[in-house]
Amino acid sequence: MSLVKYRVKEVAADFGMSTKEILEIVGKYFEKPRSNAQVLTEEQLNALFDHITQHHQIASIAEVFAVAPPAKKEEKPAEPKKEAPKSAEAKQEAAKPAEEKQPKPEQRKRERRVVDTKAVTVNADRFDDRVDSLVSERVQNYSGGKQKIGNKNKNKGKDNKKATGSKRRNEEQEKLRRLQLEIIKKTPLTVKIPDEITVGELASRMKKTATELIKCLLKNGVMASINQTIDFDTAEFVATELGCKVEREVVVTIEERLIDDHVDTEDELVERSPVVVVMGHVDHGKTSLLDAVRETNVASGEAGGITQHIGAYTVKINGKPITFLDTPGHAAFTSMRARGAMCTDIAILVVAADDGIMPQTIEAINHAKAAKIPIIVAVNKMDKPGANPDRILTQLTEHDLVPSEWGGDTEVCRISAKTREGIDELLETVIMTAELAELKANPNRAAKGTVIEARLDKTRGPIATLLVQNGTLHKGDLIIAGTAVGKVRVMMDDKGRSITEAGPSIPVEITGLAEAPTPGDEFDAVADERMARQLVEQRKQKEKEAAAKLASKVTLDNLFAKMQEGEMKELNLIVKADVQGSAEAVKASLEKLSNDEVRVRVIHAAVGAINESDILLASTANAIVVGFNVRPDSAAAASAQRSNVDLRMYRVIYDAIDEIEAAMKGMLAPKYREAVIGHAEVRQTYKVSAIGTIAGCYVKDGKVTRDAQVRVLRDNIVIYEGNIGSLQRFKDSVKEVAANYECGMSVEKFNDIKEGDIFECFVMEEVPR
Repeated sequence: MSLVKYRVKEVAADFGMSTKEILEIVGKYFEKPRSNAQVLTEEQLNALFDHITQHHQIASIAEVFAVAPPAKKEEKPAEPKKEAPKSAEAKQEAAKPAEEKQPKPEQRKRERRVVDTKAVTVNADRFDDRVDSLVSERVQNYSGGKQKIGNKNKNKGKDNKKATGSKRRNEEQEKLRRLQLEIIKKTPLTVKIPDEITVGELASRMKKTATELIKCLLKNGVMASINQTIDFDTAEFVATELGCKVEREVVVTIEERLIDDHVDTEDELVERSPVVVVMGHVDHGKTSLLDAVRETNVASGEAGGITQHIGAYTVKINGKPITFLDTPGHAAFTSMRARGAMCTDIAILVVAADDGIMPQTIEAINHAKAAKIPIIVAVNKMDKPGANPDRILTQLTEHDLVPSEWGGDTEVCRISAKTREGIDELLETVIMTAELAELKANPNRAAKGTVIEARLDKTRGPIATLLVQNGTLHKGDLIIAGTAVGKVRVMMDDKGRSITEAGPSIPVEITGLAEAPTPGDEFDAVADERMARQLVEQRKQKEKEAAAKLASKVTLDNLFAKMQEGEMKELNLIVKADVQGSAEAVKASLEKLSNDEVRVRVIHAAVGAINESDILLASTANAIVVGFNVRPDSAAAASAQRSNVDLRMYRVIYDAIDEIEAAMKGMLAPKYREAVIGHAEVRQTYKVSAIGTIAGCYVKDGKVTRDAQVRVLRDNIVIYEGNIGSLQRFKDSVKEVAANYECGMSVEKFNDIKEGDIFECFVMEEVPR
């Protein structure tokens, strides 16, 4: 904006032009001014002057300052006045010679038209000194414009005022800036800290040097280098001590952003069918029972024959579907439990009526108990002459399975897979147990479930059998299962029919994954393929790191460190002995070691050599294998070494009990007792402003140590109990002072010390358990 306000009507008057012409010229380059009194900006004036200069060219610059304008220009204003008669004076004036007809100075000023180019940028170097001096002489007396060169002193005064105002504004801005800096210094810095952070990164976020941070850590008893990782609690303590405000940084992982893990509300849930697994000892009729169930289902009127294509199938009983899983060898079931995927709801335990409970039956019971699912016992082969179901009921109670007819909660069904006796009753029991469990799922969300089986087909590529546990899986969905990712290309049900969607508790076989997943892996349907592949790469990297440093299993050597979590600690054991009597004796003796703080639980006790199945159970249950007069076979020893399972072999039962008991002592909460180590008498007191009250003492008996606790006695009455603040002999700080020596002592947070007080020093000693 120009320093002088120059209005449209003033410009028109100075240039001898109409305001309309000025408005039209300005309107060509800028927005047209709204009125004659509007002030023109510096840019508008420059454009206006350029336009007038370009359209009013003159032969030489001398014409601008000519004394008399050209004759034609003088005659033009007089032409409209022809009708007015000339006066006598005018006639005389006309008769005068031409040289005497010079107009008066006032008339020259009014009639002369001058182009004002003061606001136009001119290269003055092109003109010589004569022109410059001519301009200065003539223009100084020119009063047509608003901005007069003759007012230089006034402009100088304005410039001085402007400079003074600018200086004052700069000083005020500087004061404001300093005030803001002071406020920033006084406001604590807010630092966001994740669960773990390196010392160097924390120092960077706190805007401190790593040296300051390490000094603060050392002062608080933490040894850490610049690249060492510290936890959130330590970082929060240090940051607070150094004057920062701490906020916990919530790190959202790719898995949290990608996988939908919201909790379903009650109105979203609908009833789903149960998932049942059939287990039992070899040759006890597990396969026959499955065949009988399938044949019963076909006889009930379902069209078509059932072919078990995928190791899982669905049947309908009274209009209600039941999904059965085939888990040969229990390997998949153990794998699922180890990964925390509880995909089964009910376990059917098949026991032969003529054979009773066998080792694999006991193992199946332990698997089901570990999975915390209800067990339905099916006593098979009731059609045989040697069937003795009562003996089986007695054996079940030995494994904490009390039949319902005996007042327990374990349902027992007597069946015959050969004659189809009791099959309907068994299936009705399954339905009733499922109804009691109130099994529900939300079909209106992204699919989630478990991989049952996986294999690599030569023609079709990786094939996976999935059990949908929640949501609905659609053909074309992008799924991620463990370290495998891909889109569902083909989806078939248990009867080999191609389907487009599968809801909760439905087993399907799919193709389209990039690789075969691991049985027991959880799968999720996701939307973002790029993020899914990133998550798969992260999981593969974690598997590589886990393979590099295999997670150590619990052993008797690291028992205390491994089992400190929770108030009730458990020690899982697997006992194998040469004879049944020894196995029972070892089990009973070890379980008697349980107390209020540690519970010893023998999850499996059997007769025979330690086999690979024992190692698999110990690995998934994080148990220790105890062998009494038995040895592991070669496969079990190799498996134990790979899985880092602790094997302990004994020949004397007392050695096993003593060693387990000794390991358990590390798990017990330590007990402490007070031990008085010495007494000191206060003989003189000193007041020190920075420290407080210093007591000059004489050690009467025992000794006084710097790390001991102290009790202040006055007339044998305890008036304070705390820690020793400082301990000195003469001017040196010492760790301890023996009897019959003098010393200086201070007590933390206590200054009311008087002569004659007794300091009773004591320490807390751990009592051996």
